[in-house]
Amino acid sequence: MVEKVFYGLLGYPVKHSLSPIMHNSAFKALGIPAEYKLFEREPYQVESFLKSLAKQNILGLNVTIPYKEVVIRYLDRLSPQAKFTGAVNVIVAEGEYLKGYNTDGSGFLRHLTQDLGFEPQGKRAVVLGAGGASKAVVNQLALNKIKSIGIYDIDRKRAETLVEKLNKEFSFCEAQLISCLEDLDLTEVSLLVNATPVGMKGEPSLIKREKLHSQLLVYDLIYNPPQTELLKIAQERGARVSNGLGMLLYQGAESFELWTQKPAPVEVMRKALEEAIKEL
Repeated sequence: MVEKVFYGLLGYPVKHSLSPIMHNSAFKALGIPAEYKLFEREPYQVESFLKSLAKQNILGLNVTIPYKEVVIRYLDRLSPQAKFTGAVNVIVAEGEYLKGYNTDGSGFLRHLTQDLGFEPQGKRAVVLGAGGASKAVVNQLALNKIKSIGIYDIDRKRAETLVEKLNKEFSFCEAQLISCLEDLDLTEVSLLVNATPVGMKGEPSLIKREKLHSQLLVYDLIYNPPQTELLKIAQERGARVSNGLGMLLYQGAESFELWTQKPAPVEVMRKALEEAIKEL
């Protein structure tokens, strides 16, 4: 009998995640004897947990808030994407040798371009947040020749650091610091991305309703709840809106392929997510 192996999501909290439904449907569809679990760990537990993966027969992890940057110090190698963003959302475990990847950005871009039909080249974007997910998103936007990116974070220094890095790496993309959301002008902006947790617990939108307009695509990386206050008021203003379910799907598909070296059953995973989101 083939021994069952495990994969899962490391974060704090993780109870809201739909990743187990998505990945377990994929394992079942391909007949892979594996189970995807939730690993909710407090900060002091992260190091010992990562060092014990082999003993627990865990071959891979996704990583979410607040550990995408924290886990890097415990990894043996990083992919180029993970190095640039300074954030990891996928770990592949080969015994005690741990490799870190970032599929957030490519998952976001695939959903943005393939499903939503938005081409970044020559456009202007504003991104709220400068953490791990934001770094992955802005990197992909810059690689795809977005004209300018405005970045806001409640931690001004973190936003400044990301702006400096983008301007150094991408001469054709103008990165700008947004110091105050009250003064934000979205008139010429085509894409607004929320890469903060604001909205996950029903909080008010960081952006005032009157600043939004019908020529915007408003993308919230949050998918649970399916409609944050930002998406609600953006829709009311006539903007196109999307939550982060598509990004979850595509980053998850890439994670699955890194772990199993098999093509991900994307449509099976999509259907599982769509069914699960109806239950929320």
